Amino acid sequence: MVTVRRYMQGSGMNKRRSNIEIIAEMLKVGENGAGKTELMYTVNMSYAQLQKYLKFLLSNGLIHTVEVGNPSVRYHVTAKGAELLKSIDAVMEILDIEG
Repeated sequence: MVTVRRYMQGSGMNKRRSNIEIIAEMLKVGENGAGKTELMYTVNMSYAQLQKYLKFLLSNGLIHTVEVGNPSVRYHVTAKGAELLKSIDAVMEILDIEG
């Protein structure tokens, strides 16, 4: 996946990530399963932001939870989420956004 963060840093742009960029990063991290802490640090977001995006991704069927203990939960990308990630990557490639 083309990382938008590298593109923005390499081009000298100092802008906030869009919702789509954040969602793509979360889906990428969740491809192999990830807990809240891993998602939060890897995607570089606050706990409040994490909660907001997890709620959105779960309610739209883009990720699902897998219980790996009590109360440990991991988030995995669904087939629908994987398709969305492919689509985002395709758009970024068409727009020639790369690092």
